[in-house]
Amino acid sequence: MNRFLRLFRFGNGIMGILGVVIGAFIAVGFGIGDHVQNLLISGAVVLVFMAGGNSLNDYIDRDIDKTAHPDRPLPTGEIAPRTALIIGVSGLAAASLLSLAMMSFTVTLMVIIAAALMVSYELYLKQRGFVGNVAIAVLTGTIFLFGGAVVGNVEGNLIIAAMAALVSIGREIAKDIQDMGSDEGRRTLPMVIGKKKAAAAGAVFFVLGPALSVWPLIDQTFGWLYCIVFIADAIFIYSAFIIFRKADVSQKMAKYAMLIALVAFVLGVI
Repeated sequence: MNRFLRLFRFGNGIMGILGVVIGAFIAVGFGIGDHVQNLLISGAVVLVFMAGGNSLNDYIDRDIDKTAHPDRPLPTGEIAPRTALIIGVSGLAAASLLSLAMMSFTVTLMVIIAAALMVSYELYLKQRGFVGNVAIAVLTGTIFLFGGAVVGNVEGNLIIAAMAALVSIGREIAKDIQDMGSDEGRRTLPMVIGKKKAAAAGAVFFVLGPALSVWPLIDQTFGWLYCIVFIADAIFIYSAFIIFRKADVSQKMAKYAMLIALVAFVLGVI
């Protein structure tokens, strides 16, 4: 694969665009067809933003990646660190400027705040353990809020954003437990409070997300097909149980549950 596509993690960018489109569909349903121009612009914003964020990540982690990810473009010498830094900063700035084309103060403010949070995470928050987990979770939830903002209905996506953020915290904690062997010197939650207590915290977040999932049924926001979300809820609760013994399996199962939950939200709108 092309060195720059590997630097940008192009596949992640495509997933980000899909998240925005799903968020837009959840917010306005089949009225999404009235917002094609903004959706196209938002796709460009997401691609450029994620390319910038991933480039900045590789620049910051260039020494760590010599052993953790030796096949990435910086450790292999295919891309110079200064080039990655320039692309990273330029990508985040370009995403903010591109968002102006949608003529929405909310959209542009959201992109600027996300860019600031991304930079803060890379420079400082990722070393602060749980705070870094929360930062990643907020960025995950923001994808769906951004999708709603693009079509002028942020409020319609508050629940899915909150659910995504909560279970993302659980998944990030599970990943930190999984990586304890190589995280010496980092202040991740399991390194600070111990594996057992961190697992308990992760389990709480895996349960809090499903607890929110019943709200769209209570206020009758979605149709009966949304009940598929209970499959995702069951998997999240299973992840909460096994995080104490198999954190690696827990975080993988949570990822599958997140995908099923997305399908449930889409079908609920239909």
